Amino acid sequence: MQGFWKGKKVLVTGAGGFIGSHLSERLILEGCHVVAMIHYDSRPDRSNLEFIDSTILREMEIRSGDIRDSHFVNQLVKGRDVVFHLAALIGIPYSYSAPSSYVETNIVGTLNILQASLAAGVERVVHTSTSECYGTAKYIPIDENHPLQGQSPYAATKIGADKLAESFNHSFGLRVSTIRPFNTFGPRQSARAVIPTILSQLLTGRPELKLGSLEPVRDLNYVGNTIDGFLAIASSEEAIGRVLNVGSGQGISVQDLVVLAMKTVGREIPIHIDEERIRPLTSEVFSLVCDCTQAKEITGWVPAVTLKAGLKKTAQFIEKHIDRYRPEEFSL
Repeated sequence: MQGFWKGKKVLVTGAGGFIGSHLSERLILEGCHVVAMIHYDSRPDRSNLEFIDSTILREMEIRSGDIRDSHFVNQLVKGRDVVFHLAALIGIPYSYSAPSSYVETNIVGTLNILQASLAAGVERVVHTSTSECYGTAKYIPIDENHPLQGQSPYAATKIGADKLAESFNHSFGLRVSTIRPFNTFGPRQSARAVIPTILSQLLTGRPELKLGSLEPVRDLNYVGNTIDGFLAIASSEEAIGRVLNVGSGQGISVQDLVVLAMKTVGREIPIHIDEERIRPLTSEVFSLVCDCTQAKEITGWVPAVTLKAGLKKTAQFIEKHIDRYRPEEFSL
């Protein structure tokens, strides 16, 4: 794969995010010229890019801006060979409180990327979806033909963004592929996600583990596997115009995940169900297990790191950077 990526001019939107930072780092190691777009704010903070080794970080061109600004996006995309679009609002609980901001970022922002990419003649756009688009499973495992269900404002806006990407391929011939990751986890992930929530509470000596519902089943895929999926899909001609699932293919309940996490860190504490953390009943997605057959057959991608090994790596990162987590708070 080194030969394919070497010298490519690549844009990564949402590069300051959990997955975006890992993808940007990997692309530098593959020999790309990377423009890493992060969300502008008044603080000189590069978010998760700060965790990348300085020798690698110096190779990136970091641009701050807002994906909702079409003028900014047009300038950002010019001259790029490949665009990886990850910029999005992703917190499900916050989408209940601020749905308009999700429409503006996830739908309008994606439209800006697609229009700019078409105008600039980029070789390839990889748009990032989410398994939340499927809602609670009507059958397991979930393949790409499963119905889409907007069970939260977040999921609804991601479905809209996915359909925009599809339309630009059909209507204008834009070479778009959509990657639909299931629940990615690993170092740098925020406490908004279930694994950092569990591990940070265990590693800071909390007397009890505060969680929401323990019944939901998730397909948890280590971030390195997801990044492999991004690169495999972006370099595959057969993936153009397709939506491809990327996941581990294995489901685990939150209850069983807690048991595995406690074994990983060597600490067992009682669980307290916190009502504030429980999603509305008809909005909760109870089961997400990935059928990634198409991604494997089309691109040759396979997940290499197991849940057990990934949990260990994630726990080591959280323990080393425990000051960035506030386990006593519920993060939206």
